[in-house]
Amino acid sequence: MTMTNSNTEADLLCGIRPLLEAIEAGKELDKIYIQKNLQGALFKELWGVIKEHKLPYTVVPKTRLDKFTRKNHQGVIATISVVQSVDLKEVVQATWEKGEDPLIVILDRVSDVRNLGAIARTADAVGAHALVTTMRNSAAFNMDAMKASAGALNHLPVCKESNLNETVTWLQMSGIRVVSCSEKTDQLSYDTDLTGPLALIMGSEDKGVAPERLKASDEVVKLPMLGKVGSLNVSVAAGAVLYEIVRQRNL
Repeated sequence: MTMTNSNTEADLLCGIRPLLEAIEAGKELDKIYIQKNLQGALFKELWGVIKEHKLPYTVVPKTRLDKFTRKNHQGVIATISVVQSVDLKEVVQATWEKGEDPLIVILDRVSDVRNLGAIARTADAVGAHALVTTMRNSAAFNMDAMKASAGALNHLPVCKESNLNETVTWLQMSGIRVVSCSEKTDQLSYDTDLTGPLALIMGSEDKGVAPERLKASDEVVKLPMLGKVGSLNVSVAAGAVLYEIVRQRNL
């Protein structure tokens, strides 16, 4: 997982007790970073709460935590989410009730906050109904992401899912076609029907869409690459495909 040091002190919760209190107060946490081989009775209490609430966490060396802050972090640092997640099923249901075809953007392990923000900005611009991410191995919803989105994350519903495979299956059972964007296909987005209820999956910067998601997708498409470079930045690719969806929907 890529972990950046772009969080400000205001984005962080440091220490076991403050984290326990934040969880008890219902504050939404984006990520929890735990020092490797951490021990102690208080940490065992925190670990039990993390597992009970299925909170996103990752285990890292102490040196990684020290890069976040010079404060006494006690081996635990959490980043605070600047957006509140919503239930995907409620978003889809509300979209159907308005008589609209859902357009859902799914980010499969996209880990850079600038890409996250840029995709959110485009998703809002094309009228997408939700942005779906994984609870683990994804970019933090911090102030840098908000800035990169030009404020779009204040308006676009964000759904954080623990299991994308189950999410894809549920979307398909709900009548929503799932299309992945990947260079591992010969099918161009321009030659594919992208109208109707649709969920678009964009993959991580280094590995793309996970193989199991590609296999489960109804369609896998790519953009034409006519130069020497073999791929596009994920936010650029997302923008190109999303506006092709807009073009087809408005024919």
